[in-house]
Amino acid sequence: MTGANKTPGVYIIEKNAFPNSVVEVATAVPAFIGYTEKHENKGSSLKNIPWRITCMAEFIHFFGGAPHAEYGIDRFPSEDPAIQNAVASDFTIGQQAFQLLNKNPGYYLYYSMMLFFENGGAACYLVSVGDYDQQIEKLALENAFAALLKEQEPTMLVIPDAMSLKEEDCIALQQASLMHCGAQMKNRVALLDIYNGYKIRGTDGDCITRFRDEIGTNCLDFGAAYYPWLNTSIVQLADLGLSNFADLTGLKNALKAELAQSALSAEKHTSYNAIIENIDSAQADPAQLHQALCVISPLYISILNAMQTKLNLLPPAAAMAGVYTMVDNTRGVWKAPANVSLNAVVTPALNITHDEQEDLNVSSTGKSINAIRLFSGEGTLVWGARTLDGNSLDWRYINVRRTMIMLEQSIRLTCMAFVFEPNVATTWVTIKSMLRNFLTGIWKRGGLAGAVPEDAFSIYVGLNETMTPEDILEGIMRITVLVALSRPAEFIEITFQQQMQKSS
Repeated sequence: MTGANKTPGVYIIEKNAFPNSVVEVATAVPAFIGYTEKHENKGSSLKNIPWRITCMAEFIHFFGGAPHAEYGIDRFPSEDPAIQNAVASDFTIGQQAFQLLNKNPGYYLYYSMMLFFENGGAACYLVSVGDYDQQIEKLALENAFAALLKEQEPTMLVIPDAMSLKEEDCIALQQASLMHCGAQMKNRVALLDIYNGYKIRGTDGDCITRFRDEIGTNCLDFGAAYYPWLNTSIVQLADLGLSNFADLTGLKNALKAELAQSALSAEKHTSYNAIIENIDSAQADPAQLHQALCVISPLYISILNAMQTKLNLLPPAAAMAGVYTMVDNTRGVWKAPANVSLNAVVTPALNITHDEQEDLNVSSTGKSINAIRLFSGEGTLVWGARTLDGNSLDWRYINVRRTMIMLEQSIRLTCMAFVFEPNVATTWVTIKSMLRNFLTGIWKRGGLAGAVPEDAFSIYVGLNETMTPEDILEGIMRITVLVALSRPAEFIEITFQQQMQKSS
């Protein structure tokens, strides 16, 4: 009879028959850092505040729209020796080539977010560090890491606007992002872009070699890099117009040069010339002029197409964050995010051959770069699944690192319930049973390798097994979990051999 029962009668006592369950943490929640048109919620500033969104409509509501691009027209090669950012001419008039130069900083975040959602992206965090009136600065982007220290949910880190910094600042920021992920938080990975990754290796130096030489050696297993950049279909031709020309006088001169070389009738020549003369008129309607030029001027359409191509050239990390999300939701975090096609992507900026990928995937430095390749009949595919720590047998594959992060964080959060519980056999059995149920579920879904659960994982906790009597006196409970993580079949080798004829 219990001490609480004083009156004769029937008492019901309920006892818990099952241990607590381990809740699997989210694995595909990227955090994006960059510049936006605005950053407010009902009048309150969201600057440098991690804000959770789930779709592009929410991004536009809280952070505004696309940056306004303004392009100037310059001769190619440029008469200004300080301009080195063009790799080819954008359009020609007769024998003279011209290039378009973006007069505004390259704000990549907005279009990268569109690319993220196009490729399966869902919930994510966004940290706006400034608006489009500000220059892109390394310190502003790096200061966002401090705000993300308080957020446990993000599992990836993406900084598209880093590509608009000076190269040395970009590398320093990428090093800081690796340290944030691998040394401070240890629960997320950094998805890195290659600086100038739209250029052929050897143009203005080798971008891959420079990246490997300068990225360092710290926390490489918490990062993955992708190459080359992507020609996307995010920006539509209808989004562009006269407002995207920084110098309307330069446009007038180009159109006049086209008119001088055209074989139009006198009537059409006069009409076209009148349209050209009205381009910079304050009384003219830009929308009507734009429509008229689209009808009468092939050069105008060519220039807009060149603008569209430039704006659609985007670094790939945001698309990969979407791919990670899609693969995690459909297959699981243990599935390598590779051999997957990319949406809203026309082609990679560069075509990589089988031989060229050898140096990307396997390097003496161990710093593997994941290739994005175009395959005939299949489209643009992600053709690599390695971390930057390519020489490590433990952490070579990005899905292995991310699966371990998921297991670590899920078990850590569950074991918080046992802090201050008695450090005795009853507690040890409960924890062991709870972890066994969780890991068995992961094994059944294909996350762990082994024919039976005993081959997939082992759990140890107890006196003289993981703890000494001194550990118990000091209030320490030690749990050891061994897991056999599944690895991708990266190289499939098929052997063929002739055999003797057995019958006539």
